[in-house]
Amino acid sequence: MISISNLSVEFGGIRPLDNLTVNLDKRIVGVVGPNGAGKTTLLNVLSGFVIPVSGTITALGQDLLSMPAYRRAQWGLRRTFQTEQVVDDLTVWDNVAVMLDTVRLSREARIEQIQSALDLVGLTGKETRFGLELGAYERRLVEIARAIVGKPGIVLMDEPGAGLSEAESEGLRVIINSIPVVTQAMVVLVDHDVSLIAATCDTTAVLDFGSLITYGPTNEVLRDERVRAAYLGKEVAQ
Repeated sequence: MISISNLSVEFGGIRPLDNLTVNLDKRIVGVVGPNGAGKTTLLNVLSGFVIPVSGTITALGQDLLSMPAYRRAQWGLRRTFQTEQVVDDLTVWDNVAVMLDTVRLSREARIEQIQSALDLVGLTGKETRFGLELGAYERRLVEIARAIVGKPGIVLMDEPGAGLSEAESEGLRVIINSIPVVTQAMVVLVDHDVSLIAATCDTTAVLDFGSLITYGPTNEVLRDERVRAAYLGKEVAQ
């Protein structure tokens, strides 16, 4: 569904992505790797915040790099960020509704889609609470609702599991697994929580120093010695 070929990004002579080629082809795809591996840079390229120096990306049959960032959002690509973007002086409802401002919908369809997103993340009944009244986990849920409202085609998630309790992590797993079922969207999940990746992702790509180490079924990838080496710093015979 997302075909990446020979993708490179360069900042001042450093390449956070270096000739990356991979086909992300399942409903929920994980992207893992140590700090500095290029994971967030990949999401930034996909969402249009970073322009690569070379390479191509085809997503759902479209040339993604030919679209400016705002067109990608209108087309159906959404994302969450490591630093959440909830607006404190807007209600939960309005925080989600603002994502549909550029979409032509009837009033009834707009209400239905906002309510559906809030239902999926478990915020039904909290629509009138303001952002500043929410706890950290509730703010995370608002972020996800913003990303899935309006029937997107691709949802990029950057470290949604960071800092969550065990119970909150379990709730997040249920939500992530529900996104492709309810919205039909593909999910690309970046996270350091290996248990979250294992519980949600059909396949997983592993990056290190901007290059692909391996990509395949998640249970096989997480047992790969090269993956353990990337995380633990072990040397593995080639």
